[in-house]
Amino acid sequence: MAAAYVIGIREKMKDPAQMETYARKAGPTLSDATMVALYGRHEVLEGDLADGVVIVKFDSYDAARRWYDSEAYKEAMPHRLAGADYRIILVEGV
Repeated sequence: MAAAYVIGIREKMKDPAQMETYARKAGPTLSDATMVALYGRHEVLEGDLADGVVIVKFDSYDAARRWYDSEAYKEAMPHRLAGADYRIILVEGV
């Protein structure tokens, strides 16, 4: 079974306080995942600018989807939506 990755591309910060709340609530929901990148140095080589990038590795596509659809993550998500504009992508690895 291939691993899967959730990639969060922050396009614009709107409310840092909401993002702090999001981080406190979302962090514990990732206990079965591995943080691969967390707002480190990045460079957009093509396409729209990115304010920040997060990459989270899950054991499988289904595991990543279960996390995203979980009640615990649904409690955190409104704070992310209020705090920043993101693109969230789920991709299966090879």
